[in-house]
Amino acid sequence: MLARSTTQPVDWPKPFSYLPRPVRVPDRAWQSILVGWLTTFVPSVAIGAIVTKLLPGAGLPDLGPANWLVAVLVVVVSPAIETLIMAGVLELLVRLVPPPVAVVMSAIGWGVAHSLAAPAWGLVIWWPFLIFSTLYLSWRSRSVGAALAIVATTHALQNALPMFAMLLAAK
Repeated sequence: MLARSTTQPVDWPKPFSYLPRPVRVPDRAWQSILVGWLTTFVPSVAIGAIVTKLLPGAGLPDLGPANWLVAVLVVVVSPAIETLIMAGVLELLVRLVPPPVAVVMSAIGWGVAHSLAAPAWGLVIWWPFLIFSTLYLSWRSRSVGAALAIVATTHALQNALPMFAMLLAAK
């Protein structure tokens, strides 16, 4: 059994207080996952459309041919590994800066990291990582294990729909 965290819940200031309550308050895991996913997915699709329209040659990620191995890597492995890395970085950041600043720094860092693979990708990916980071810091007051599981699941859902669309298009 995972030990309960000794951290205090985050008192999110504006503009974070405008995010949906299930993203900011560790109450019901399934609700945080569903609302977290909708809060990441819908805006990131809109941001992606805008970036593609404004910067058509900026380059989005090329994952190669869609197959089930790529799907497992994108939907299961990547969210798990990235969540662990993000959690470690956030744990260091919150020792140095307030949680809202740590969340923004995390999101920017993930945007930059993804831009190294494809320039326009970082412009799209910062928003989901802002939400993932907020979810992590919110839920770690309950338990680090719950925070990791909720973020990894939300991230997996974020990746799943586009990945399965790619699989269908490849047939």
